[in-house]
Amino acid sequence: MAFALLATPGLTAPYAALVMDARTGKVLHARNADTRLHPASLTKMMTLYVAFEAIRRGEITLDTKVKISRKAAAEEPSKLGLKAGQRIALRYLIRASAVKSANDAATAIGEAISGSEAAFARRMTRTAKALGMTKTTFKNAHGLTEKGHMSTARDMSILGRHMIYDYPQYYNLFSRQTTHAGVAQVRNTNRRFLQNYRGADGIKTGYTRAAGFNLVASAEKGNERIIATMFGGSSTAARNARVAELLDMGFKRAPSSAALRKPALPAYSGEPKVSDATPKVIKVKPTVTAVAKSFRPTMRPEKAPSAEMLLALVDDVTKNVATAIEEVAAEVKEAPKENVTEEVQVARAPTRPLVTPVKRPEGLVQATLEPAPEKPKPGTRQIITRASTSGGRHWGISLGYHVTKHDAERVLLQTALQEIETLDEALRKVANKPRGWEANFVGLTQDRAQLACARLSSRGISCEARGPAG
Repeated sequence: MAFALLATPGLTAPYAALVMDARTGKVLHARNADTRLHPASLTKMMTLYVAFEAIRRGEITLDTKVKISRKAAAEEPSKLGLKAGQRIALRYLIRASAVKSANDAATAIGEAISGSEAAFARRMTRTAKALGMTKTTFKNAHGLTEKGHMSTARDMSILGRHMIYDYPQYYNLFSRQTTHAGVAQVRNTNRRFLQNYRGADGIKTGYTRAAGFNLVASAEKGNERIIATMFGGSSTAARNARVAELLDMGFKRAPSSAALRKPALPAYSGEPKVSDATPKVIKVKPTVTAVAKSFRPTMRPEKAPSAEMLLALVDDVTKNVATAIEEVAAEVKEAPKENVTEEVQVARAPTRPLVTPVKRPEGLVQATLEPAPEKPKPGTRQIITRASTSGGRHWGISLGYHVTKHDAERVLLQTALQEIETLDEALRKVANKPRGWEANFVGLTQDRAQLACARLSSRGISCEARGPAG
């Protein structure tokens, strides 16, 4: 039977399991679910959850270059093989942690966000409490065995559910069979289960000698999504077989239709609370808080000013100039001769008499390139405005080459959102070139392409404007 595994004497660590309906959070099966055990690399789910939270709040970006410390580089395998002093984008550290379960990458993430792994582990624990993970304490970012570093099957299931619904834009990382982590192509530690269980799309494996073989897995079939968590497997194959049974059990017990009730985001736990009994001064770096909804500015109307408005402006300017000339002439006439400065004497002896501008004739209208609704009356004069001939949309800009098409498309989307003022009407285009996938915006005028590149370059984004022959 399916439960024979529970009594198998070969298990290297205590067994625990929990099955949850992800849509509602309802527990469908539990065994030793509240026993505090070693989570191993399931820890990295919280490392990544805190990283996603920091990105959402503007504390760090996916493109931030993280300097690898000696501590991070010295972590035990599994590891990406980072070197002390090396700099690598945060996005690659996230990929290596999620897919390869790299310990050096996880430590580097913690140090980049909180300054040290110990401070980051405290933030992980605070975040766990905010999520309702009441029996979890973290001591490091990677999950290697350490005194006091403990969790439960129930708490890890809660974390898995929050990862799925709180950050769906990143959840696909856990289903990638392989991915590029900046310095190497890495393979998913959970690829066998992903390949063999229909509907499985994540999320994280874990193994240490003290923990045994652990797994938090999620699968979706139709309208149903189940999360199954297991601690204490004796091998990868035994763990995968048992988790498959747990998921099957979940799909049988879960209702075919249930209203989705997404969990609420936890309270922000980035900085510790200061106790009234022991006051401390904590310096907090300013953060940019993401707004719930960003409204797009209203576009400036393209309609040209009316003829009446142009005439009114011209009349105002004419009156102001005439008034200024009359005032200067009056000052020159009234000033005593002995006190007249050189400049005023020049004004008193103009080479030509001052002439008051003639008032603009009535009936003057403006002609535009648009067909006029009525022809101007006979005898009226017209002001002709010439349309610009430099508006051809044959220019584009290049944002460089990327390893995958997905990377290039993501860079284009992020850049379009950052520089919406100049790139709103541009088309995004990814081209497969020998050097990689090139990210381009096309369909721009020369002025708009050069302006967009200048603005992007000021933000440190590499950009090249290209003309029709580019």
